[in-house]
Amino acid sequence: MGRFTEYSVIGRTLPTETTPEPKLYRMRIFAPNEVVAKSRYWYYLRQLKKAKKANGEIVAINVIHEKKPLKVKNFAIWLRYDSRSGTHNMVKEFRALSRAEAVEAMYQDMAARHRARFRNVQILRVAEIEKKDDIRRPYIKQLLEPGLKFPLPHRRTKSKAWYAANRPVSGF
Repeated sequence: MGRFTEYSVIGRTLPTETTPEPKLYRMRIFAPNEVVAKSRYWYYLRQLKKAKKANGEIVAINVIHEKKPLKVKNFAIWLRYDSRSGTHNMVKEFRALSRAEAVEAMYQDMAARHRARFRNVQILRVAEIEKKDDIRRPYIKQLLEPGLKFPLPHRRTKSKAWYAANRPVSGF
């Protein structure tokens, strides 16, 4: 279980005499809990549709579970982030078991490389990359080689005798 969970938040503005049935707006939000998910929902809705929490309501909030949580998948994340020099758009690729894990890795990467905090990063889109040809980044492409092998560090030769006079030392 990771730090982030994917939520589907559905909300609307409160009904009035002019609009008795207001339009519903649904967003997929990555957040540590429901409270933060609702807060981010109103933050984005205020930017996009001029709707505020004071005259709006959350209709439903549901957790979105991964369809195949044991399969390793490649994800592309489109994002916008605020840095010290302005706003930047970016596409990043990650390899993870779920969308939430890929987003968590993205936040860690943005903090490490660009000093961008959670509040400064806006996720525009998260998509699974199905085809091998669609992957652009070499750091993900190198993991897709057939017959990929990793080095085995800290190899110890097995002792010849059945019984050893001393306990084996493996702290080197």
